[in-house]
Amino acid sequence: MAAALRINTFISTLSVILLLTLTEATNSGFTVDLIKCDSTVSPLYNSSHTHFDRLYNAFARSVSRANRFKPSLQSKSSIQSNVIANDGEYLIKISLGTPAIEVLGIADTGSDLIWTQCEPCEKCYKQDLPLFDPQQSSTYGNVPCNSSPCKALDTATCGTDKNTCQYSYSYGDQSFTNGDLGVETLTIGLTTGHQVTLPNIVFGCGHNNDGTFGEAGSGIIGLGGGPLSLVSQLHNSIGGKFSYCLVPTENSNVTSKINFGGNDMDSGNGVVSTPMVAKDPSTFYYLTLEGISVGNKRFAYKASSKAVASNEGNIIIDSGTTLTFLPPEFHADLVSALVKAIDAERVRDPRGVLSLCFRSIDDIDVPIITAHFTGADVKLKAINTFARMDDDLVCFTMIPSESLAIFGNLAQINFLVEYDLKAKKVSFLPADCTKH
Repeated sequence: MAAALRINTFISTLSVILLLTLTEATNSGFTVDLIKCDSTVSPLYNSSHTHFDRLYNAFARSVSRANRFKPSLQSKSSIQSNVIANDGEYLIKISLGTPAIEVLGIADTGSDLIWTQCEPCEKCYKQDLPLFDPQQSSTYGNVPCNSSPCKALDTATCGTDKNTCQYSYSYGDQSFTNGDLGVETLTIGLTTGHQVTLPNIVFGCGHNNDGTFGEAGSGIIGLGGGPLSLVSQLHNSIGGKFSYCLVPTENSNVTSKINFGGNDMDSGNGVVSTPMVAKDPSTFYYLTLEGISVGNKRFAYKASSKAVASNEGNIIIDSGTTLTFLPPEFHADLVSALVKAIDAERVRDPRGVLSLCFRSIDDIDVPIITAHFTGADVKLKAINTFARMDDDLVCFTMIPSESLAIFGNLAQINFLVEYDLKAKKVSFLPADCTKH
């Protein structure tokens, strides 16, 4: 069954920078706004970029991020933090140390370690904010070599004094950070009366860092499933839960939100849930995708590459990757069905990023696409699966990948997505995220 679904020209989530501004505190936690990077009120707004430039840049960074996902090492109260997305990554605004120093870290569900650039700096990429200086903080402490946090990193070594754990952490795209593992007071929130202070948070104080990091960011806030991630360190205090609701970027005056804890989703009100699958590395949130339907035609998940094999836990869900990546054979089935179902001229993407595009100035009719996870059928609208890449060009935002299958953030727009680490499930609720 086909539905006339509007393709809007402003749906780049990855090209969005989301500045979380704390606006409201409730009994269930803190509410934070996310300001889009292409908004005129954003600190990263670049008037020389067109919307289509931002969209293509976002997709290119999505491919780079997928490569980064191959790391070389493998209460019930609720906290909602200040967050920003830098050309493809979301950033969380936090304060670190005493006195507090502002840090903008990439919110990364694809890594665990929390780290920021620190003085003294042997090698650091350029960043807009001042570097954190642990010697100026009264609450900073070193992590000993024989501690469990140090042992949680395979590449950790001892410093010359044997009392400082030194870490080395690198990513598949050759980005890296090296430094000392420390403990520090972390403050989430912006408004003085609405802050959450978290003592003794383990983080990396990076003295040697480089890679594909933007100047707006000053490190990474790991939100993965490993023991050193922010989510794991806050586990009991947030009930093992975090969630987000991503708005369509056409809504320039409305912000997305991320929530740590609190958002209990009633299974009787349209929520569908799918089990998380425990696999190595424990960083990633693995789900099982059984198939995808294009209209009434269902295609079973299939893959020839071992990296995306069709067993349990065959896809990861990630809020920081824009596009959805699927095994080539499986992707080809969907493309074939879409070509038959869509009454428009098929053309090549002139920039070579996307594999299925149509020439159309007007909105096009596309079939409903349903992602069939184990126990959860997630119905995707056109805004989740297609993007207007030029005035007369509309493209499919799922692409083939031999290395890793990823359910990206465009597919998650206008869903409340909750990660429940205690119940080991991810839940989806169709929502108007402009109202969350």
